Amino acid sequence: MIMDNIEIDIYRQSPLWADRFSGYGDYISACLEQIIDHVPAARNFARIPALELSIVVGDDDYIRELNRAYRAKDAATNVLSFPSLSGDDIEKFFITAAITPDFPVLLGDIVFGFETIDREARDQGKKLADHFCHLCLHGMLHLLGYDHIDAAGRHQMERLEKQLLSKLSIDDPYQD
Repeated sequence: MIMDNIEIDIYRQSPLWADRFSGYGDYISACLEQIIDHVPAARNFARIPALELSIVVGDDDYIRELNRAYRAKDAATNVLSFPSLSGDDIEKFFITAAITPDFPVLLGDIVFGFETIDREARDQGKKLADHFCHLCLHGMLHLLGYDHIDAAGRHQMERLEKQLLSKLSIDDPYQD
């Protein structure tokens, strides 16, 4: 069960989500529970009086505009993460709990592009729900400071993703 101090704001930009994958909100909650239960960077979430997570479930046109504006890539993508916290904030608030803020802490924003996610799932022979959970966990890890810019970071992030997905009974997405 999600902690009472976490508010998840989900904005459905595209009707495709309701029409073709209406359970997305339940999967978002299940992924956040795994993050809370198993990710070191989230170990002190309970100490923060109020946490906020913003999710946008959109279409490819919407995510393409964001990708172009914020990453200078003129293409749709599956997921974009926009962290609100610096590495120092994550360390102070969540890992060491050196500071317990008395204000709401925004983890950041995650945006999903439906058509790309749906196409990737079909092309890779995966269930849409499984692929979405992988991308949801991936996006949430980015908000907590994980990245895959270099080999060490990629290895750490992939290992954690596989561990979290296995707890949701989802196969390793990196297997060939």
